[in-house]
Amino acid sequence: MSPYESKLKEIADRNEALIVMTAENRIHIRHLPDILGERFIDVGIAEQTMAGMASGLALRGKIPVLHALAPFLTMRAFEFVRTDAGIANLPVKLSGFIPGFLSEANGPTHQAIEDIGIMRSIPNMGVFCPSCQDELLEHLEEVILAPQPYYIRYNERPAPTGFLNCERVGKTKIPRRGEGLLVLTTGILLSEILGAAITLESSSLKPTIAHLPFLHQLDEDPLTELLASHDQIVTVEDHLATGGLFTAIAEFSARRGLNCKIEPIALTTWYRAGQFNDVLDYEGFSPDKLASRLLDIHSS
Repeated sequence: MSPYESKLKEIADRNEALIVMTAENRIHIRHLPDILGERFIDVGIAEQTMAGMASGLALRGKIPVLHALAPFLTMRAFEFVRTDAGIANLPVKLSGFIPGFLSEANGPTHQAIEDIGIMRSIPNMGVFCPSCQDELLEHLEEVILAPQPYYIRYNERPAPTGFLNCERVGKTKIPRRGEGLLVLTTGILLSEILGAAITLESSSLKPTIAHLPFLHQLDEDPLTELLASHDQIVTVEDHLATGGLFTAIAEFSARRGLNCKIEPIALTTWYRAGQFNDVLDYEGFSPDKLASRLLDIHSS
């Protein structure tokens, strides 16, 4: 069993209300049908049906955890998620596979680069974007047992070196302290950003790097202090600038009355399909390309 499956089983063993559902996407949960029996439901390629069914189960006291490809879970099933789970504020959990650059070789129809913005638009919807498998597992039970609906950007990448023991301020994690430039990220690109910081060690640029795994509930005072103590802020995300991390930080800054210069490093359209590292390099998100982009922003 994968660590994710083991964690779901562990939670299910302690809580009989948990039900695992999928729309014919079993790659990360393939061993659970035999373990959970009737508490595992595969609806076939029918994400809308799954969202509606899950909301009905949640009304009966169950905690359904849904699995499907992120673009179809957040877009094809959006009306059902919004209307059935969102309006009723039901504890339906959505685990979206291959979000952002993790879709790598797939074309635009299978790329979820709008998913965070779509899910953030639903009142009460939690949004969890772990940087690695360890962070996914660390917060998974908390997310599943939360009383509200939740969207999880599924991620099983390994943790960056030193990340697990890094500084924590609330839910915000700060693996590197610097000065002048603050780099904020969420999700899978933390390893590349930390790699960029190593590349920049020979320059005068020593950025602070912070990872925000939860985008619906930002750490108010700690984030305000971070933003206010740096001259420049850059957000980095494998998502469109609209609706994602950049939007969340801009909204936060405006609400808190902060006079911040915020520059996004984000996608402007769907990315060129290819192998993961090739996609990062072509789109400007590899460590070397990020280092160059951060230097350009800092000197502008």
